[in-house]
Amino acid sequence: MVTATVPVLRKAIRRKAPGLSVERRLWAAGADVVVGVDEVGRGAWAGPLSVGAAVVPKDRRIYKVRDSKMLTEDEREAMFERVAGWCVAWSVGHATPYECDELGMADAQRLAAGRALDGLGLEADRVLIDGNWDFVGRGNTETIVRGDATTLSISAASIIAKVTRDRIMREFDRSFPWYHFAGNKGYPGPRHKAALQYYGPSSVHRRSWVFMDHLPWTGVPRFVRPEAQQKLF
Repeated sequence: MVTATVPVLRKAIRRKAPGLSVERRLWAAGADVVVGVDEVGRGAWAGPLSVGAAVVPKDRRIYKVRDSKMLTEDEREAMFERVAGWCVAWSVGHATPYECDELGMADAQRLAAGRALDGLGLEADRVLIDGNWDFVGRGNTETIVRGDATTLSISAASIIAKVTRDRIMREFDRSFPWYHFAGNKGYPGPRHKAALQYYGPSSVHRRSWVFMDHLPWTGVPRFVRPEAQQKLF
C-alpha cells in the first residue's frame, strides 16, 4: 500500500505541537493504558456522530501530529495511516443518525464513546477527554479544555475520528450527491441547505433537528422522541 507523504507543516501551526506531559504524569502514577478521546460530527445535520480513541506508545514519538481542526483535509489524510500505525491501539465508535434522533445527542455521544473504548481491545486505566464534559462516564476520566491541541493522545484521536468520519461522508456522497456531503461532511452550508429545500431529508439526515421545521412538506416527518412528544401536551 502506498502511504501519502506527510507535507511540511505550515508556519502558522509549526510551533503548536501537542505534548505528553499529561500522559507521562499518569504513566508515572501507574496508569499503564492512557486513552485519548475526541468526538466529531456533533453539530452536523447528517451522518454519524463519531468518537475516536487512541493509545499512544511511551517510547516512540512521531512528528506533525496536530489537532485535526488545525490541519487541512489533505494533511489529515496524509497523517492518518502514520498515526494509526504508530498507536498502540486505536478505535472509532459511531452513533448512527437514527440513534442521534432516538437518544438525543448527549446519550448518542456516550454510546459512540463506549463503542470506541470497547473497540480498543485494551482496558483503559485512564481516559483523557477533550473539553470540560465527561461524556464517557466510566469513573476513570480526566477532562482537558483544548486537549485536542495540547495533549498528544487526544490529538491523535482527533485525526483518527475526523478522517474516519470524513471517509464515511464521502461514501454517502455517492448515494446522495445533491447534498454535497463530500464537501460539507453533513454540516450546514448553502448547497446543503438548498438541496434540503428541494429534495427534503435523506435517510442519513438527523430528522429530530430543528432544520426540519423550515422545509417544505416532502412526506418525511420530523422525528420527535417520545419524551419530547409528552412535553407538547
